[in-house]
Amino acid sequence: MPLSSDDYTQKLITLLEDFTQDWDHDYRGAMQRDTRLFADLAFESIDIIQLVVAIQEEVLRAKAPFEKLLMREGRYVDDLSIGQIADFLAVQAAG
Repeated sequence: MPLSSDDYTQKLITLLEDFTQDWDHDYRGAMQRDTRLFADLAFESIDIIQLVVAIQEEVLRAKAPFEKLLMREGRYVDDLSIGQIADFLAVQAAG
């Protein structure tokens, strides 16, 4: 049975807490579905690439068409929330 968006949200929060643990700001306990990667967590472009690889290896355990999440109308999205990523993963796992 595929995981729900809420299940993926929790997995992503755990992954992101580990991912950001060496950064200047401690984000533990502060992340929620509406937490945005760039605006709230101070992500940089390279961080997105590393996050996608980590998600594929540790959360989804498969390749996914992340370009559908990261791009809209031929342009990269300005920001993504944890909830948007979780919803995308739930659809991919169910599909």
